[in-house]
Amino acid sequence: MQFIADFHIHSKYSRATSKDMDVKNIAKWAKLKGIQLMGTGDFTHHLWLEELKSALEPQNNGLFMYNGINFMLTSEISSIYSKKGKTYRVHIMIFAPSFKVVDKINQTLSAIGNLASDGRPILGLDVKELTRIVMDISADCFIVPAHVWTPWFSVFGSASGFNKIEYCFEEQTKNIHCLETGLSSDPAMNWRWSALDKFSLISNSDSHSPSKIGREANVFDCKIDYYDITGALKTKDKKKFLYTIEFFPEEGKYHFDGHRNCDIRLSPKESKQNNNICPKCKRPLTIGVMNRVEQLSDREEGFVPKDAIPFKNLIPLDEIIADAKGVGKSSQAVEKEYHAILSRFGTEFNILLDVDDEQLKKSISPRIAEGIIRVRKGNVKIYPGYDGEYGKIQIFDEGEDFKQEEQLRLF
Repeated sequence: MQFIADFHIHSKYSRATSKDMDVKNIAKWAKLKGIQLMGTGDFTHHLWLEELKSALEPQNNGLFMYNGINFMLTSEISSIYSKKGKTYRVHIMIFAPSFKVVDKINQTLSAIGNLASDGRPILGLDVKELTRIVMDISADCFIVPAHVWTPWFSVFGSASGFNKIEYCFEEQTKNIHCLETGLSSDPAMNWRWSALDKFSLISNSDSHSPSKIGREANVFDCKIDYYDITGALKTKDKKKFLYTIEFFPEEGKYHFDGHRNCDIRLSPKESKQNNNICPKCKRPLTIGVMNRVEQLSDREEGFVPKDAIPFKNLIPLDEIIADAKGVGKSSQAVEKEYHAILSRFGTEFNILLDVDDEQLKKSISPRIAEGIIRVRKGNVKIYPGYDGEYGKIQIFDEGEDFKQEEQLRLF
């Protein structure tokens, strides 16, 4: 059975997260998007865990259900620790097959740090040790380094990361089968480093609000079953793990280098010319994902490993509608159009991935239909994100006129 999964989100108990991130709204938006499996996020937080236990029905396959949407028990830990005289900040995702296992994980970790402080707690624990603890509790758990290139909080981050996965996890590297690419990188960037070939690459929304669920996701063709899914990721099974759905990575907050306060955005080449120093304030630049990939990669851009899981770059439908209408994506006009289009075609992913071009042109605004088609072809202009500032995507040039087509539709 083919289905879409988004494993990494946060609950209303995480810092800077919408109060609407509860089970009911997560399931509601998963249905709108066309996602069949959601990660719960934040299972280490006691109040969120209570809500999960009361709302979710066990399916006897390591998954749970609420209102027709499957859920997998997942959480993210922020580890901040010193190793050989250097401070590291690494985020780790934990997948667990049962509440019984989650309770044991929480009991053990609560003796190390304050799990109630945030939905994504901070622990002063080496991630090698975190991995050992979790895997000792249950060999069925699954550990995934999160958004592996983010500068400040990741295994390869330019500001606080390692130069090899083995330097980070040492003997526990045997339990790492999968990496999360993060919003600022896509598989093609990771393919440039041969050391990553053995890992499956997943993509998730890391959503802090319901409408952002599924902005990145994973497409499988297997049983909706904890063990079948984690097995497919462990073995990098191309028949079961079909492809990932990606942001254009330039849209991520840390794709290029720069200084947000100085309004300075630089490519890796430009940063090198400036010795990684901001030309305006003369302080060190925040080095982004692309630069870090360039530092560690051993292949040219465009290399595709023979067993690579493919991917598709998409832009969320509300952003396409907003660009087509020339308004902000949070405007009422966008929301109204979004739901009108969904009422015709069912789900957002059906619209973005499956409805054929001619059907789109016949059924919705020509400008929005053209926007969807251009995104499918990658025919967009992108201004890369940097130093915490999201990149900007431009689908239409200023002055492009679709009024004539709109008038023709009326007759």
